[in-house]
Amino acid sequence: MHDINALKELLKEPKEVMITTHHKPDADALGSSLGLAGYLKKKGHRVTVITPSDYPDFLSWMHGNDEVLVYSEQNDELVHRIINESQVIFCLDFSVLSRINEMGEYIREAKGTKVLVDHHLQPEDFADLDYSNTSAAATAELVYDLIKAMGETDLIDTAIGECLYAGIMTDTGSFRHPSTSKNVHLIIADLLHIGVETSNIHRLIYDSSSELRLRFLGYALKDKLVVLREYSTAYIAITADELKAYDSKTGDTEGLVNYALSIEGIVFAALIIDRVQAVKMSFRSVGDFSVNEFAREHFSGGGHKNAAGGISMDTLENTVTKFESLLPLYKEKLHNAIKK
Repeated sequence: MHDINALKELLKEPKEVMITTHHKPDADALGSSLGLAGYLKKKGHRVTVITPSDYPDFLSWMHGNDEVLVYSEQNDELVHRIINESQVIFCLDFSVLSRINEMGEYIREAKGTKVLVDHHLQPEDFADLDYSNTSAAATAELVYDLIKAMGETDLIDTAIGECLYAGIMTDTGSFRHPSTSKNVHLIIADLLHIGVETSNIHRLIYDSSSELRLRFLGYALKDKLVVLREYSTAYIAITADELKAYDSKTGDTEGLVNYALSIEGIVFAALIIDRVQAVKMSFRSVGDFSVNEFAREHFSGGGHKNAAGGISMDTLENTVTKFESLLPLYKEKLHNAIKK
């Protein structure tokens, strides 16, 4: 991690700043981006947040959401101009430029100073300043720590705090994951002190489902859940037609993989979805079984030790077949993980 003085020097005078995050942003991606944007605006910087794609409606309450530019919905010329004119480009919650799709190469070639703030494993070497920390629970945690290191936590108001809380809460699984450190709890205590209403944020994110989303969840768990006890594995595979039948929106499948992992005795869980352009995969695990390594080795993916993603350009059926065929290779590791 770079010395904080480099960031202080970079931000000592108002600049044109761009913030971006990964494709299909979750609460940590958007929360860290908007939280950082709010802080930088208070310091006099001119800030634009650009996401590669849309994101769930249940995140639209975040302060600054109405000013976010969605790359896939914008004129290319406008976005490219913003990228080219930005003096500082913050890259949040992703470790490789491929995670921001077509924007990746534009960011790579941009003249502005690139600052990476992330907690995923094996970051790509593209940033001028790298504030990665793989032991952090969330990128929102890192944003808070950066502001604290700058000596400016007094600039964190309730609106900024709500964004950061949402990122930390969701990426820790509501403070259940092993990454929930002492530092996380101290940050939350500070956010409570400035008036962040934590229960309200939980409700906005977790208790805002449409009726169709709940019916889809019921269908997925009743008819699509596959449990392979021999390999301590469970998975759910969803077709494009099934998504269409339930009028699935961005965010409707979020958290579904965790239901598979919650089954007693299950160490490894996967959600495999036909998104037409590609088959997207979410992996979760417990204990010592690394889904990051599994995703990188077999499905051009990666992430964290116990939470990662992957992609397949094959059909859904062939992808599921490949997934199942790999499990015998990991039988011993899965068996050992469950014994711990």
